Amino acid sequence: MELTGKQLNHLRGLAHHLKPVVTVGVAGATPAVSVELKHALTAHELVKVRLPSLSKPQKAELLERLCQETGAISVQLIGRVGVAYRPASIPRIHLA
Repeated sequence: MELTGKQLNHLRGLAHHLKPVVTVGVAGATPAVSVELKHALTAHELVKVRLPSLSKPQKAELLERLCQETGAISVQLIGRVGVAYRPASIPRIHLA
């Protein structure tokens, strides 16, 4: 699924007030983290993920890997916090 710039901006705005739900430790993208992120995406559709302190390319790669494993889309990465989105079977977030 490909999102337009307007849709990404809308999701970033919605994510602004969210708190991180999933935390990735120094072990990285373990199967347990992927399962937890899948559950969070199923419950919320839009999730903030706290990443370990790595270099920016490593954090971006880690967020992308988690998104690929869960079928989500990487919306944003600022500092140590990434945002992932996966529409539910009955979407609660409506994108124009």
